[in-house]
Amino acid sequence: MSALEPRVPQRTAPLPPPPGGGVMGPAYRTLSIGIISVVFLIAFEATAVGTAMPVAARELDGIGLYAFAFSAYFTTSLFGMVLSGQWADRQGPLKPLTVGIAAFASGLVVSGTAGAMWVFVLGRAVQGLGGGLVIVALYVVVSRAYEERLRPAIMAAFAASWVVPSIVGPLASGTVTEHLGWRWVFLGIPVLVVVPLVVALPAIRRTASGPVGGEPRAVDLRRIRLALMISVGAGLLQYAAQDLRWLSLLPGVVGAALLVPAVLGLLPRGTYLARRGLPSVVLLRGVAAGSFIAAESFVPLMLVTQRGLSPTMAGFSLALGGVTWAGGSWVQSQGRTAPYRQRLMVIGMVLVALAIAAAPAVLIESVPVWTLALAWAVGCLGMGLVIGSTSVLLLKLSAPQEVGANSAALQISDALANVVLLAAGGAAFAALGGGAVGAAHAVTAGGAGGASHPAAFAVVFLPMACVALVGAWVATRLEPAKGWAPGPRRAGLASREGLSRARGNPGAESPARRLRFGP
Repeated sequence: MSALEPRVPQRTAPLPPPPGGGVMGPAYRTLSIGIISVVFLIAFEATAVGTAMPVAARELDGIGLYAFAFSAYFTTSLFGMVLSGQWADRQGPLKPLTVGIAAFASGLVVSGTAGAMWVFVLGRAVQGLGGGLVIVALYVVVSRAYEERLRPAIMAAFAASWVVPSIVGPLASGTVTEHLGWRWVFLGIPVLVVVPLVVALPAIRRTASGPVGGEPRAVDLRRIRLALMISVGAGLLQYAAQDLRWLSLLPGVVGAALLVPAVLGLLPRGTYLARRGLPSVVLLRGVAAGSFIAAESFVPLMLVTQRGLSPTMAGFSLALGGVTWAGGSWVQSQGRTAPYRQRLMVIGMVLVALAIAAAPAVLIESVPVWTLALAWAVGCLGMGLVIGSTSVLLLKLSAPQEVGANSAALQISDALANVVLLAAGGAAFAALGGGAVGAAHAVTAGGAGGASHPAAFAVVFLPMACVALVGAWVATRLEPAKGWAPGPRRAGLASREGLSRARGNPGAESPARRLRFGP
């Protein structure tokens, strides 16, 4: 047994399906179809709703609140992630997944029927809460219901679920918005909820419901408070960034004061020091997602303003990336590549860094535009290797009773890195004459060399490439320190905790929790 495959206490109920077969074998087929349909629903929403959002904001007279339609989703999803981790660890993933899907669909209905922009933003907030509940609960389902050998394959299936929505979603949404109206984009997606509810939930009830060990765990009120702090803090920081006045310094400072201690308390101790094992896995997820997504956000703008592409063609230049991302995830899911997982992740981060660094080459007129599409496909291949593997390693390095909390930490690292690095890239872009990113909507397709200065794009991509290279180094630190094994250690700590309680200290905090999350 390798250091990346620690022994962990076995849960007593409910039992997963019997071993044998793949994720689409008889024992897993219904469950796999159900949870993959949940991911497909989220993917289709993410790619379709963004296309209809500008039209919705314009018709609701809410252009001034446009950015809050995105930030509202983000801030409530952070709280939902932590709440789902607590809920799933305490009672199993069935309830948070059910409530999450219902909230996700309800938020879409609220936004789709909104008569004012503030109601639209409220719907997005409800939707974000549901999305945060769902994504963490899915990780707990995978941990409980699937044998360890099948987890890379189901993660690869999750990645593949994004391929069709990434290509079809914007086109379908644009067509519906143009012919039927933007409201039908929001009101049509909830219909897809029927499939996950009918297929996934009964299968989850049979294979992954109930608390670990058969007894509910106590609610960690401290983590709930930290979740509120991180949600409110992120919201205040985003408000300050969107309202660039001296008065905005106050909410920005308050937001940072809430956000920093909350992040330190919710992520595994040693995450920002890249300590070996779980902390480095969580850190790598943020570094990879943050650097890549921050860079990708500027690709369409660069193609439109510097090379004269239409917004549609600029978007299609990234379509191949969905296929190669799924391909990279498939590679990491193969049993014969499992012994080389850490090496594959290093290679993946190097590919991401090379793709980001190569992107500004299209600023040179003699360089064909198609080279960026090819480079980005290579970067997406690297992301497929890394993102799927971080999910697999997180489940390997987590004791069953902490899968929810650790999955929430992984998603928080991902989301916060996106926000921080995108904000930093936007600030650098503006400082070198790029102007507001939102101004891209005013640039015509023939505006090559127009509104934005080429150096403004270079100052975004090159630092992000350096961040990705840091991720390649972090990927060398994923294997825990020699002798690390949460199963035996946790058992010993649990014995001492039980002894402490027997001696009259029933309120003693679990030493295992202090080791993993700090005091």
